[in-house]
Amino acid sequence: MKKQLLTILMLLVCTIAYSQSLHSKTSSFKSYKGLVMAGYQGWFNAPEDGAGRGWNHYNSHGKFEPGSTNVDLWPDVSEYKKTYKTSFKLADGSNAYLYSSHDASSTDLHFKWMQQYGVDGVFVQRFIGDVKGGRGKAHNDVVLGNALRSSQKYHRAIALMYDLSGMQAGGDSLVIKDWKHLVDSMKLTSQGNKQTYLYHNGKPLVAVWGVGFNDGRKYGLPEIERIIDFLKNDPVYGGCSILLGVPTYWRDFGSDTEKDPHLHDVLRKVDIIHPWFVGRFDETAYPRFQSRIVDDIAWCKANKLEYVPTVFPGFSWHNMNPRSPQNQIPRNRGHFYWDQITGAIKGGATMLYIAMFDEVDEGTAILKTSKNPPVGLSSFVHIEDDIPNDYYLFLTGYAGKMLRKQVPFHDSIPPPVIKH
Repeated sequence: MKKQLLTILMLLVCTIAYSQSLHSKTSSFKSYKGLVMAGYQGWFNAPEDGAGRGWNHYNSHGKFEPGSTNVDLWPDVSEYKKTYKTSFKLADGSNAYLYSSHDASSTDLHFKWMQQYGVDGVFVQRFIGDVKGGRGKAHNDVVLGNALRSSQKYHRAIALMYDLSGMQAGGDSLVIKDWKHLVDSMKLTSQGNKQTYLYHNGKPLVAVWGVGFNDGRKYGLPEIERIIDFLKNDPVYGGCSILLGVPTYWRDFGSDTEKDPHLHDVLRKVDIIHPWFVGRFDETAYPRFQSRIVDDIAWCKANKLEYVPTVFPGFSWHNMNPRSPQNQIPRNRGHFYWDQITGAIKGGATMLYIAMFDEVDEGTAILKTSKNPPVGLSSFVHIEDDIPNDYYLFLTGYAGKMLRKQVPFHDSIPPPVIKH
């Protein structure tokens, strides 16, 4: 009798806890499966944008002028409603302009492009260094709020990704506090059952990036486990699915991964494993790397987990790190990008993560970049002359159709659509 009463009491507690959840029951986007999502940094500022952060992320060591910048790709700003004059000069001697992520009109244009080209949506990055407060947090809140509204306007999926880089020991409390703040103040996951926040396995999907790296981080698996426990089990703010961003060699504890076997125990607690591949291979080395994705997927299936590989169009961070050659991992007219897309799908991937939508710092952006960037002391990577600057948006949308078998699978790259 006591056991029966205890069981009934536990069921009542669970029922009450479930009824307290602040999340809507479902979403227009019910699963990551079949989607191609991109990372969205949203961290670019200009001095007059109202954020009070100056030329944030465009600058290098506090300066933004010819010879001092962090970006290797220059955005094409011809379609932006609001732009900001820089001291950089174009070949004709005129000033070059840039956009700010702080402006709602910039975010609106990005989501308009996503709809236009068929990019399914984005993970908005939430940087642990900014969630403490101040101008960084205020800016991140503005960007996320704008992205949420634009995702609804253009019916694109949106999800949150916490980047834990720079987190201190005990920093899990910051993540927990911030998630509560977003659920309460922004109603991030409670916009109704037709909302655009991405769900997976029937629950809001939250990504936590930076788990298991061996690069001297101040936090470790105890912080990660507390974050997981909260996101999964808190009666009000929990009930979430979780994606963990891990090192490339997470499965076999390779060169970028901490050697604690408990890492795999932690990974088994979540829903999706997402390894980071940017900079790990170029077009020549990728065929040898491709088998790793197949083996990763097999491990995940054996452990009842899902898997999303990273795909990136190219890589260059010469202006940020001058010792690194510019255009370090060339795009080769989209062939490098397409090799990864087809390789991932052939390897069994059911979802893709694109790094990144707007990352011009490291030259991985798929948004439209300038074919006429500034000249002078700073040099920038050019998209090839015979490739339109919307080609990577087009390829990303095509990849989604191919992933969902809406178009036939093609090993060969689809040609660009030339607008007349």
